[in-house]
Amino acid sequence: MAQLPHSLRDNVRLLGELLGDTLLKHEGPKIFKKVEDIRTQGKHVVGESADAQGLLTLLSSVEDHEVLPITRSFNQFLNLANIAEQEFSASVEAGTDDHLDQLLVKQVATLGKDELAKVVNSLKIELVLTAHPTEVTRRTLIHKYDKIADSLSSLRRADLLPHEISQEQSNLSRLIEEIWTTDEIRNERPTAVDEARWGFAVIESSLWQAVPDFIRHLDGLSRKRLGKGLALNAAPFAFYSWMGGDRDGNPNVTHDVTEKVLLLGRWMAASLYLKDIKSLAGDLSMSAASAELIAQLPEGSKTPYRDILAPVASLLENTVSWANDKLRGNDVYAASNTLLTERAQVLSTLELCHRSLCEQGLEEIANGPLTDCIRRFNCFGINLVPLDIRQDGERHVKVLDELTQYLDMPEYRGKGSYIEWDEDARQAFLLEQLESKRPLFPRNWRCSDDSQEVLATCRVIAQEPEETLSQYVISMAQQPSDVLAVSLLLKECGMTWNMPVVPLFETLDDLDRAPSVMNRLWQMHWYQTYSAGHQTVMIGYSDSAKDAGKLAATWAQYKAQEQLVKIADKYGVQLVLFHGRGGTVGRGGGPVEKAMASQPPGSVKGVIRVTEQGEMIRYKFGRKRVAFKSLSTYVTANLLATLAPDAAPKPEWRELIEVMSKVSLEAYRAVVRGHPDFVPYFRSLTPEQELSKLALGSRPAKRKATGGVESLRAIPWVFAWMQVRLNLPAWLGTGQALKHAQEEYPETLQDMLVNWPFFESFMDLLEMVLGKADLQVSAHYESQLVDPAVRPLGQRLRGDLAELGEIILKLKGQDNLLDHDPVLQSTLSVRKPYVDPLNFLQVELLKRERKAGSISADLERALKVTMTGISAGMRNTG
Repeated sequence: MAQLPHSLRDNVRLLGELLGDTLLKHEGPKIFKKVEDIRTQGKHVVGESADAQGLLTLLSSVEDHEVLPITRSFNQFLNLANIAEQEFSASVEAGTDDHLDQLLVKQVATLGKDELAKVVNSLKIELVLTAHPTEVTRRTLIHKYDKIADSLSSLRRADLLPHEISQEQSNLSRLIEEIWTTDEIRNERPTAVDEARWGFAVIESSLWQAVPDFIRHLDGLSRKRLGKGLALNAAPFAFYSWMGGDRDGNPNVTHDVTEKVLLLGRWMAASLYLKDIKSLAGDLSMSAASAELIAQLPEGSKTPYRDILAPVASLLENTVSWANDKLRGNDVYAASNTLLTERAQVLSTLELCHRSLCEQGLEEIANGPLTDCIRRFNCFGINLVPLDIRQDGERHVKVLDELTQYLDMPEYRGKGSYIEWDEDARQAFLLEQLESKRPLFPRNWRCSDDSQEVLATCRVIAQEPEETLSQYVISMAQQPSDVLAVSLLLKECGMTWNMPVVPLFETLDDLDRAPSVMNRLWQMHWYQTYSAGHQTVMIGYSDSAKDAGKLAATWAQYKAQEQLVKIADKYGVQLVLFHGRGGTVGRGGGPVEKAMASQPPGSVKGVIRVTEQGEMIRYKFGRKRVAFKSLSTYVTANLLATLAPDAAPKPEWRELIEVMSKVSLEAYRAVVRGHPDFVPYFRSLTPEQELSKLALGSRPAKRKATGGVESLRAIPWVFAWMQVRLNLPAWLGTGQALKHAQEEYPETLQDMLVNWPFFESFMDLLEMVLGKADLQVSAHYESQLVDPAVRPLGQRLRGDLAELGEIILKLKGQDNLLDHDPVLQSTLSVRKPYVDPLNFLQVELLKRERKAGSISADLERALKVTMTGISAGMRNTG
């Protein structure tokens, strides 16, 4: 087993010792000793043959009043270990050769400087920030964790004086004490507006500086390697948001919420830009200016740059004041030309200043904070993150069904109301109405409250400045009519511009159908005009994996993308594939570089759109240094996938993965859908029902209030299995597929593993999932919580998981899982003595509550802490 690097091990030890000091101070020597004894005993539970009885015996002696401080101590150690690891990762990256620089050097030799410069300037990485229904960490603690990371970063400096070292250590001690005396469990669910505010805060505290810093770095590399820098308006990144716009299955996101979030974004953006403009006005004190700039000012201006920026500052001040009044509930009016409603209102002036400074030979001044401000405007727009609207396609169908019933249209194509029409009839009706100049909605029509909300959202969209919005995403899209329906509803609600409508294909059947759906759409003359040769299609990772299992879903996603690219090329459509990835492997997550490298050839082309969920936003963009690294990783991976895509899979690979996919699908569904004991086993083994105790995100755990496992969202589905350390969604069915391939086509399987990045990436992520699983822990959950009558299913599942592990080791020629990633292997080993006690305590608390119907307030809080602690230890929730 590899050891942790010294600097990481030292930081983990330092934070652990400071936490121990805090525990001793606040909880006393008895609790401190029990925590140490449990930790020591936990270190003996190593390997599959390890005996956990000593740890279980020790835990059984814990008194009720001791459970909460013990669970809290293990939870906070895992959180502190995460901080140390993240800070170590950022520092290591900063100290290594720049992978992006190396890639540019390599590609110059292949493409030449001019062609490579064109590609670099045209990069477009669209990151869509979404809320996380299982984000378990309170915002107030996140801020304290960030301060701890800052102190660890400061302690790395070689020039620190002794008193400065002492001060930083004192800061760490104080922060850990603040954390210990703060309740880590959120008592109230955040609202959708709260989630949006958090997204804005990440931009203000981190990305606002990291984005221009990184673009300046990319510009420097371009000058160095390509002989020319980036264009002034180059914007390799654009950020968007679903927070306040994603109403799919979330009744808490209403049209009022969307309107408020859009307003908050405009207020926040104007406030941040105003600070920039005021700072620029102070910097640009020079008097020499171009004739073009002077011509726009009164004669005799001594400070032309300050004078030209004054109206911009006034515009932003008006916008801040107006938005602030509106947010306070005051009904105020302001003429659109007095408010910031589009980038050009400010960018034209900033670019004029830039040209003028360059003309006067002041390029260094022009390329300072002024250029940063221009790049921020190009990246963040007028409301920081233009909003996507997402709604379930079924809601639009219901609106149109109510409408056609009200209009008494059963004679249309000889069938009943809209919901009963076939796809051809729906398309004919929708196209007829879209091309008509007559309004469709009757003046006195009163639809249901649900449909009224859909229409109210469309009216809000129609009233907002175009630049505040991005796309309308249709969940569970199945047919071309789903896209046409949204276009019609927007038109009837007063939309004056063609908002892109994005079908989201989520289930296995929908993914298989996606190419034919888009083929029919792109054949329609009306839609060709509406979309103007641009189309985004969203690929769902979470629900497809929940529907079909990880392997079958992954291959279906690959095939759908392949075919969509071919069809888009046929029609001359500029296609952007929108990847709805989650944080976990079971929901399409994983390292960016692996995800990009495994895309079908030709599917990236410099442009990609990806969701980043709450938890991963914090891990990737929560701090400036880490955000810079993440931005660099995205650009490097995008360039590599664009310039050097891997060849299409060999026919024999394709044939084998097709067979494996079918074997995996059958095995997965035989358990999840076909086994009579699966639902009772899942509900008794995991804390799925108890997750509702955590005041997590604003979105309910289920799409519908009624329904069983099939209605459960993919995120809590993954969360529940991760809690019991079985991680079933990421591997179920895969073992049978690999075993079949190993027995029937061993040489082809090995060839795929070595030479096909798509399959290599899949196997690496699968190995990581198995590295985080623990058969002994999940068996303990079963022995204590599951009815003996259904336990045979659990024994079978654990047997499948163990066999899968052996197959992976044999295929990769390894002795242990994660031998190729010794740091992760070591960190998981270090975490195990802290996670295992939380698992065993969770089992006991679940058993008590289920038997008695309730437990004390402190024990219930301890149960919640076990959930957050296990999540921290596994470095993911859902």
